[in-house]
Amino acid sequence: MSIRTRIFLAFFLAGAAGLGLLANWARGEVRRHYLQSMEESLIDTANILGSILGDRFRGGAPDTADFRRAFEAIRRTELSARIYDLVKTGVDLRVYVTDDRGVVVFDSDGGRDEGRDYSQWNDVYRTLRGLYGARATRSDPRDPRSSVHCVAAPVRAGGRIVGVVTVCKPVAQVYRFIDNSQRKIAFGALGAGAVLLGLSYAISLWVTRPIQKLTDYARAVRDGQRAELPALGRSEIGAMGAAFDQMREALEGRQYVEQFVQTLTHEIKSPLSAIRGAAELLAEDLPPERRARFLANIRGEAERIQQLVDRLLELAALESRRGLRDVQDLDLAELAAELAESLAPALEARGLALRNQAGEPLAVRGERFLVRQALANLLQNAIDFSPRGGEITLSLALVGSAAELAVSDRGPGVPDYALGRVFEKFYSLPRPEAGRKGTGLGLALVREVAELHGGQARIENLPAGGARAVLSLPLASPPTAK
Repeated sequence: MSIRTRIFLAFFLAGAAGLGLLANWARGEVRRHYLQSMEESLIDTANILGSILGDRFRGGAPDTADFRRAFEAIRRTELSARIYDLVKTGVDLRVYVTDDRGVVVFDSDGGRDEGRDYSQWNDVYRTLRGLYGARATRSDPRDPRSSVHCVAAPVRAGGRIVGVVTVCKPVAQVYRFIDNSQRKIAFGALGAGAVLLGLSYAISLWVTRPIQKLTDYARAVRDGQRAELPALGRSEIGAMGAAFDQMREALEGRQYVEQFVQTLTHEIKSPLSAIRGAAELLAEDLPPERRARFLANIRGEAERIQQLVDRLLELAALESRRGLRDVQDLDLAELAAELAESLAPALEARGLALRNQAGEPLAVRGERFLVRQALANLLQNAIDFSPRGGEITLSLALVGSAAELAVSDRGPGVPDYALGRVFEKFYSLPRPEAGRKGTGLGLALVREVAELHGGQARIENLPAGGARAVLSLPLASPPTAK
């Protein structure tokens, strides 16, 4: 399971659990408050009726004649009251009155329990003793909706309690309001859950996106790509990214130095051996023509070492760079014409012809020195591998949103085994004419220049013979549709 999924599930499950607890608590609170509200109304009603009965007390028991007439009239009256989504058509309030002994003297339910002793019922028992009296009785012990809530109030006359009036109301209608509110709470919880789902996903993305960027950066470093440390902010992940980048620089520096020293030692060993052998022979008494030949060997090998060191320093400086400097718009056609003219002596010395087909101006953004050096290396490579009297073609074309400079020769081409390695440092093939290898750094430098400019370099064999090297660079501005 990915860390993004874990964070998402952790936030969502924690939020869902909290939301569930909140919804459950709210449902309980809604039920409690509805029942409290109903009981408060019953208390008010019972005390008002108790006060009315106390004013009409004539001794013995409260006078309930008016109550009897009033409830008989109410039963004959048809109501049509709409309370939100509840339509009320009748009075479901029950009122009974007891004397000071707890015997029922009036029952609004058709006189059903008149004459019965209610003195032990909680509402009557406590009220006769000056306490708050109330009870809740279920017709079905397993069904809370069958409960009837009863609230009593004392009937006072002459400073004493002469009876009890109890107001009762079934909670079935109240539960309709409770159910409606609970449904709304449930729908609200579902809506909040959907919001929580989206929020959890957004938070997981927000938390893991820097980690994903750092992971992609690490993979690019692993694959040897020229990768820039992404913007990770000033959080702990940003600090980790900066530390990782510093570690990368340190490790790359150490690895590069080791590789540099090992390769340089290996590459210099052969010319140094040649120089030492020639120097030892020069110590002997040799004819002038042999002495001159050995001196020429020493100069040639020393020049080879010099070229190797210079190219290595150029490549090392290029590889250590993270970006371009002195960036400007470069006209590749103009640059190609300039290089063709500067290489004319070298071409003439080998009897080679250069066909410059880079006529249409195409502009790229980059460092003039580096792009010129990369193109010069491609041309020099073509000169080295072209047979005498051959022809080199320099072309410039627009491919998508990139400008492609291509150098084609009619030499032997690149062996299949070497096609994937020609851009490696120190990998070189023997020149057809001299039979000697180059430094193996020219094409590596071309690749570094291309990647530094956001482009690429490639080489391929031509069907008719020879090779074609391409330097592809992004345009300064995308081409407009015509």
